[in-house]
Amino acid sequence: MRIDDSRASARSKDRPPAVLQIVPSLVSGGAERGTVELATALVALGWASYVASSGGPLQREIVRAGASHVTLPLASKNPLVMRRNTTALANLIRELDVDIVHARSRAPAWSAWTAARATGRHFVTTFHNPYEAGAALKRRYNSVMARGERVIAISHFVADHAACVYGVGRDRLRTIPRGVDLDTFDPKRVGAQRMVALARQWRLPDGAPVVMLPGRLTRWKGGLDFIAAIAALGRRDICCVLVGSEQRRGFRRELEAAIERQELDGLFRIAEDCRDMPAAYMLADVVVSASSDPEGFGRVIVEAQAMGRPVIATDHGGARETIVPGMTGWLAPPHDPLALATAIGEALSLGAVEREALARRARAHIAAHFTCEMMCARTIDVYQELLLQEHTEIGAPCDPLVVTSRYRKVFAMNRKDAHVAS
Repeated sequence: MRIDDSRASARSKDRPPAVLQIVPSLVSGGAERGTVELATALVALGWASYVASSGGPLQREIVRAGASHVTLPLASKNPLVMRRNTTALANLIRELDVDIVHARSRAPAWSAWTAARATGRHFVTTFHNPYEAGAALKRRYNSVMARGERVIAISHFVADHAACVYGVGRDRLRTIPRGVDLDTFDPKRVGAQRMVALARQWRLPDGAPVVMLPGRLTRWKGGLDFIAAIAALGRRDICCVLVGSEQRRGFRRELEAAIERQELDGLFRIAEDCRDMPAAYMLADVVVSASSDPEGFGRVIVEAQAMGRPVIATDHGGARETIVPGMTGWLAPPHDPLALATAIGEALSLGAVEREALARRARAHIAAHFTCEMMCARTIDVYQELLLQEHTEIGAPCDPLVVTSRYRKVFAMNRKDAHVAS
């Protein structure tokens, strides 16, 4: 075990509340990005903020925000490693005098839950997806996410799943949508130089409308349906970009084979590692989320709307809660390339005035419902619910406006590096 910050030491009893977030790694993804954002908000409000993971690129942002990172092999599903993680976490909780342990993924949640019970600390979980409950063993493995004193769901869709499938009572269940940092994802902050550099890197043709599907290269993200939709659209004057790293070896070759089979070779680019997603969205005329299985929330969908881009998503899961059809985007039936092609065609046909109006509506929609500050403030409210049970004096419910002002001061130092990798 290695603590990445020398300030992580026992504090006196008049200290502020301390939160330890648990994730497998800090490489990329929604859970990891949310962990960084919440760690930053806790520091901004004067709380003690710790994150335990196996490490990764986002670890630097944790430390730069003023939080502390602890390196443990929490990505492992090996029972022996998980048992050692339990002991290490219990020791860590005692050493740092942690009040709340917040787990965001199943394998490390088992170690975190056991350690929290052994030390008598509060345990919180976040359901990031509707975990399948097929075989009994799998259901038991997933069930740790339902064992929190408070269980946070990232959408109403996920909350219904947690309640119906895993029996999480409404007294413990809290729905907190994920949020977007509107300073990072702000069209006015993306200069032409960033866009030109990315366009050159991807070899985008001048003047061609760009249709983009961001998301890891895995089957359920709908890349094959997207390719079939572009074939059905029948336009040769566009450029299509798949943005995301390969999650399963060989799937990129399968995508490339489908592109070749449809004779679309010149129309497609596959960009595996984008470190400037705001600039990527600004290059797109249309952003697509074609997931074949329901997304728990759909980070791409809200980011694209924050950037004022026309967005099309498959009509299930969290997308139904983040898109206002006909106002901020389109919903298309899953597994239906023809319907997806129709929606893409409609989005591409928007005139300049229509695009501007949609962009204003989309950004206002995200600002009203899906900001980082709202997400962090509501999560801190959940922590305060638990601490108030002990009659701990921690003040009134957290005001998103307070989080906004303090969060931005702390987060400003990281904004240059606060890209979102797909």
